[in-house]
Amino acid sequence: MTFTIAVAGKGGTGKTTISALLVRALIAKGQRPVLAVDADPNANFNEALGVTILESLGGMREEAFTRSIPPGMSRTDYIRYRFRQVLVEADGFDLIAMGRPEGTGCYCFSNDLLQSCMRLLERDYRFIIIDSEAGMEHISRGTIGIPDALLIISDPGARGLRTAKRIRDIALSLGLKRDAMYLVYNRYRGEVAPVDAGQVVPFAVIPFDPAVEAADLAATPVSTISGHSPAREAVNGLALKLIDLAENKQKRSAFL
Repeated sequence: MTFTIAVAGKGGTGKTTISALLVRALIAKGQRPVLAVDADPNANFNEALGVTILESLGGMREEAFTRSIPPGMSRTDYIRYRFRQVLVEADGFDLIAMGRPEGTGCYCFSNDLLQSCMRLLERDYRFIIIDSEAGMEHISRGTIGIPDALLIISDPGARGLRTAKRIRDIALSLGLKRDAMYLVYNRYRGEVAPVDAGQVVPFAVIPFDPAVEAADLAATPVSTISGHSPAREAVNGLALKLIDLAENKQKRSAFL
């Protein structure tokens, strides 16, 4: 049974870093295959994971409305076929970048098809990790559906914590369950700004890690940092908690 995790938060809080480390942690614990979804128009999830994207869903949607469909194939079937081709296959995980459609016009029809394709794809994966853009747009549009777990990433600063509270409030208004939202502190140095973050106990605390900063400065994938680095070890602990949530979901489904 697939377990979907959306990673949200203010821009610059480290959503992509945690998403990439989480993909690697789940794979290391035998939870493969994982589908990594880059839902940020400014795609860089692939860089954090060390893979190359040749095409995004945005470009595919544009193409599906402009080029000739092969004889005997409906536009819906063609988009589903191309959807599979856009997948980047790697060791233990696949990656897909949603991107942004080019040009003008309404993309409601193609977005509906993409939602159907996501439902088809999720049958093939143990975990789906969605690196969201800042805010809740993809969830409010329904493009990525309702995740099993929403990780709200925040640094210890006031702006990050206030944004985390707003995201939580928005998610509640969109129908996400309160007990499916989890606050994660990132770049923690021992202090947190004295602001109201919704009185939520953090689900995980990822400490500041010089190895993460060094990887960024060296333009190397953050997912390749040492497995014994503080951030990597903390995300490994986060992965264990998420695996436990996924197993509990499967047990509940068995009784239905």
